[in-house]
Amino acid sequence: MKKIITLACLSMLPFTYASAEGYQVNAQSTKQAAMGHVGVSMKLGAESMHFNPAGLGFLNKSVDLSAGMTGVFAKAKFSQPDGYKHQSDNDPSTPLYFYGAFKIYDFLSAGISVTNPYGSSMDWGLNWRGSAFVQNISLKSFSIQPTIAWKLTDRLSLGAGMMVMFGDFTLGRALIPAGGLEKLRVLQSPQVNAILDKYKDIPAASASLSGDAGVRLGYNIGAMFDVTDQISLGVSYRSKVKMRVPEGHAVMDYANEAELRGLLALVNPILVANKQKEIVVPPLDKGTFDAELPLPSNFNVGLTYKPNDRWLVSGEVQFVGWGAYKTLNVQFSQEVLGGYNIEAPKEYKNTRIYRLGGQFAATNRLDIRLGAYYDETPVRTDYLNPETPSMNKLGLSTGFSFRPLENLSVDMAFTYITGFGRDGSYTDKLSGDKLEGHYDVHAFMPSLGISYAF
Repeated sequence: MKKIITLACLSMLPFTYASAEGYQVNAQSTKQAAMGHVGVSMKLGAESMHFNPAGLGFLNKSVDLSAGMTGVFAKAKFSQPDGYKHQSDNDPSTPLYFYGAFKIYDFLSAGISVTNPYGSSMDWGLNWRGSAFVQNISLKSFSIQPTIAWKLTDRLSLGAGMMVMFGDFTLGRALIPAGGLEKLRVLQSPQVNAILDKYKDIPAASASLSGDAGVRLGYNIGAMFDVTDQISLGVSYRSKVKMRVPEGHAVMDYANEAELRGLLALVNPILVANKQKEIVVPPLDKGTFDAELPLPSNFNVGLTYKPNDRWLVSGEVQFVGWGAYKTLNVQFSQEVLGGYNIEAPKEYKNTRIYRLGGQFAATNRLDIRLGAYYDETPVRTDYLNPETPSMNKLGLSTGFSFRPLENLSVDMAFTYITGFGRDGSYTDKLSGDKLEGHYDVHAFMPSLGISYAF
């Protein structure tokens, strides 16, 4: 029973819902967000450092600076055949980006970027029907990437960057959810029943876990080639990075700790005498744990067509290496919580994202953009659960850039994301607890950016 309760708290430790599938966030440029987040085959100045570092080789200014922020307003809905409905109450998340690049020589450029490539949050509340699976969760990651690009010829450029990754997470989950002690009514004890009445609608015990991930390194490489003056090809690869939380901590939260411990001291001897498992809340706050989470690789290939000086169309396919996430392993500090180690299967599968975007130069100062993408879910049917209500998603975007000065651009974008609703049934492998129902998700993502080059 001890291990079951612990697994109920930690089996999906570092998950989150984000604007993209899994826990990857695509909000690294306001301009490109307006075009379905295409960019691998486009010459984006400093912003190429994320989409394709080779694009930095085509930098046409001595210095190029860009910064911006996106608001992610995501909601998830859960419903069951008996009419039960519940909606998440997420706080907005605000991924940001900054790029600074400069030209060293005509054939050599360099720069540095700061982005939030993974993260977001999900808050289902304390007392919903799935509180034993997840109450709230948040994941943040940061990537600092120094980059260099070499323009071999007028048409061909190569680029590479080193990704310095770090981040943190929090997770809240009910150890004994609302109504989780109702089975004790079979003891037919007025004293016990009086206490149980207090916990029909509130969790008796919950835990909040948090941890900081240590610094990990990865790389980002790419190539870009102008086939003609109108057609460009681009390919890039961002490596997998295995993030590790070396020393996570837990905080316990009780509705009434003294009363709960008194209740368990009263009923556990009776349960044992009747050859039933006793109820024990493990002292998760008395020790530490470490866990690992893979940030998947990304391989992008795309084509951009520019028929004239006013129109541009770009399409690409993004291959996401979610298949690297097979199992979540949690190791507790043996001297305090030995025997609570966890190995929870996840079995993610590799996915693709299809992107298409267009840009129209309405005037010398105003560019208008449209885009769309289709994002496949990495979560298999047998592993669908409320901390990652994953499903195939469609994103539609629009935006514009206005240049009040020749070298200054103010960028705005708006993206709407809708999921294709999905039924799911998730069973905890050890406790046997089951949650099934229908999930729907959607998100709004307004973005604001500014760039300056000279």
